[in-house]
Formats: sequence, structure tokens, C-alpha cells
Amino acid sequence: MRLLLVYLLVLPFAGIAQNWSTDFPRDTSFSVNSAYKKAVKDYPKITSVTPFSDLNIEANWNVVYCAVGKRELHADVFYPKQKLKGKLPGVLLIHGGGWASGNKSHLVPMAQKLAAAGYVTASVEYRLSPEATYPAGVVDLKTAVKWFKIRAEDYGLDTSRIAVLGTSAGATLATLLGTTGNTTLFSSHFLGEKMNAKVHAIVNMDGVLDFTDPAESEKDDDPAKPSAGARWFGATFKEKPELWIEASPNTYVSKNTPPTLFVNSSIPRFHAGRDKYLDTLNQYNIYNEVHTIENTPHPYWLFHPWFDEAFPIVKDFLNKVLKQPVQTSTD
Repeated sequence: MRLLLVYLLVLPFAGIAQNWSTDFPRDTSFSVNSAYKKAVKDYPKITSVTPFSDLNIEANWNVVYCAVGKRELHADVFYPKQKLKGKLPGVLLIHGGGWASGNKSHLVPMAQKLAAAGYVTASVEYRLSPEATYPAGVVDLKTAVKWFKIRAEDYGLDTSRIAVLGTSAGATLATLLGTTGNTTLFSSHFLGEKMNAKVHAIVNMDGVLDFTDPAESEKDDDPAKPSAGARWFGATFKEKPELWIEASPNTYVSKNTPPTLFVNSSIPRFHAGRDKYLDTLNQYNIYNEVHTIENTPHPYWLFHPWFDEAFPIVKDFLNKVLKQPVQTSTD
């Protein structure tokens, strides 16, 4: 019990990975604590969001969803403690950190709150750029979606009602999963069962959609200081533009894209490609919402009071498109 308490209360602030093994490279520069120290200078009244202990939910910590060689990938799974009628919609949550840092603990509070609202949720890890460059993390996450469906009976999950939610770099990945889920792109690891990676809703919290946007593609002017994108792709935009285009969700947005919610900070850089994406959704009459939380730093979801403003937006959208499905064009 004492170890579990340490895990819940200390780890989100420590900026370390949640797995106890240290046999793979890692970057611990982005954590709740480091983000707080940066943001509190401009917003002195903020407080960090920590895991909840007073919710009527079950928790399965560090469930292995896949192994890549000896490297195990984990998920923290939450669902209502009280047995509800019928199967429940699900949400797979993907943390940010520039595809290089961060860990799944960052989205545990969001996953817990959604579980208390009647969802099966899983906050998942994936391989980051110090360990494996693009597209390793995308392949991991495609596998996580399939694993979620394979384990549906264990958690009372309805596999026809699954959303992906991501923050920052994780939001880019969530949108990439959502726009390619019914395609053969980014094949998953083999799990021994036939299962697709299609999802039915996307929540993008400040993730870029177009890597070719100058805000992303033109930052690599100092070889000694590669951008987050260059670290992830293993090459700058000038060196391998095809990778930057291939990883952009805007490359795949189409009539098959599921309903999408954007919850953005006030920083325009992290909206790159959003308007083009929305134009396509609107062309096909696909339900979407855009909300901007004013006067916020980029990782606003890590802090009160912005978490408290963002969560109802996310919950209401998911209730609309998963609990009460919105009709979309099938043309």
C-alpha cells in the first residue's frame, strides 16, 4: 500500500518513466514539475493536477499491452466500480512531451475523471524518440487500440465506441490514429488476433496537424539543437520532407475521419493545420467542435483551473458522439 501511495502522489511530479526498468534510453526533461516551474512565473495561482483518490472507479496499473522484444509497453486502465447496464464507451489517452519525453502518468487524472463519468479509459505509454524514432510510437499506439478491443470483455468495453484523446505531441498522434485507423498504414505489432485499429472519435488538445507548417518545419537552423520533430523523424524537414508529410494527420483527413474535438491553448503555434483539417470535416458534414481556453500556456491540462474548464468540454463532446452518436456523411 505504501508503494502504491508513493506511485500515485510522487511520480506525476518526478518527471520519470513509470516503468521500473532502465534498460532503454529516456528523456525526463518534460514533467508536471518542469512544466509547473515554467508556467507559474506567468500564472502564479495555478496548481498541478494530481491523481484523484475519491472517485468510485477501479484501477489496473501498468497492464502490459504489448512487448517489443524484451521491452514491455504498459497501460493504466480505469473503469466504473459500480456495474453499469450494457457495455461502456472507451477512451485511449496519449501523453505529450515532444515525442521525446513525458509519460502516461500525465493523463491519469483525465482518465480517472472520464472513468467516473462512465467510460473505460486507458492511459498508455509508447516508445519515444530517444528509444526509437518514427514510426515506432505510431505502431505502438495502433497496437494499443487493438489491444483495447481484444480486452473488451474484461472491462465491459463497447468496441464500436472508442475515442482517442491526446495532448500536445500525443494529440498529433491521436489524430494520426483517428485519420488512419481504417487503413493499412502503420501496421501494428502482432497480437495474435485479427482486430482493426479504427476509432470513432478524436480529442485533440493542442496538437499540430501539419508538420510542414513553418512553425514546425523551419525550426532546424542549428544542427546542435534539433527540433522535437527532427529528433522524432531522425532527420530535418529539408533532409527528409516525405517523413514529415507522412506523419501529418492532414495528409489523411477525409470523409472517413471520425468526429473531432479541438481544445486549444491560446498559443497559435499549436493550432498548425487545424483550419485545413476543419475545412475537410465540414465538407463532409462530420461533427466537430473547437474550443480555445484563453490566456493559457501550452500544457494547460496539467494545471488547475484550466483542467476544470477543459474536462467538461471533453466529457460533453464524448457524450454527444459516443453515448449519443452524431450522424456523419457516408458518401
